[in-house]
Amino acid sequence: MLPSTEPVPVVALVDVTDPVLERLLAVALHDADADEVTPPLGTAEGWNTERISWFRDYHHAAAAGLDGPARQKTWAITADGELAGSIRLLRVPAARPGTFPQDGGALETGIWLGRSFRGRGIGREALRLVKAEAAAAGADLLEAETTPGNVAAQALLRSAGAELAADGRRVSARFKLG
Repeated sequence: MLPSTEPVPVVALVDVTDPVLERLLAVALHDADADEVTPPLGTAEGWNTERISWFRDYHHAAAAGLDGPARQKTWAITADGELAGSIRLLRVPAARPGTFPQDGGALETGIWLGRSFRGRGIGREALRLVKAEAAAAGADLLEAETTPGNVAAQALLRSAGAELAADGRRVSARFKLG
């Protein structure tokens, strides 16, 4: 999808409470492919009961934040007040297995937007907001990953200021913070 010449909507990150979670799930079910939002689960293609359960469990676990048991935080992305998708931060393990940096170090992000919200600058603005959240959490580096075939995600990451590196199986992105 080509970028629009329309003004960028007002974008905000919203905590994923139970009511927000159900509305976010509705956006995912009706405006995104399951493979864009969840790992492959279950025997049925697309949105199935396993993927829907995973979606709810994932966001419930992330509600405790970066220092909670899941070591991550998710937000719903709103565009002019309408739910558009989700973005996350995840603590990246330190060099020693099983440990996580509390201050400094790297965080990882991931994002998905409903199809009807793509190409309007919403993803870039959401990344700007989550970069600020990562810096406020003490990170000096923000990482992301996509596939070589996802040129839209690569363009989004590049436009948000990431340095990209490809190894044939994946494309890694790095944002220096601060």
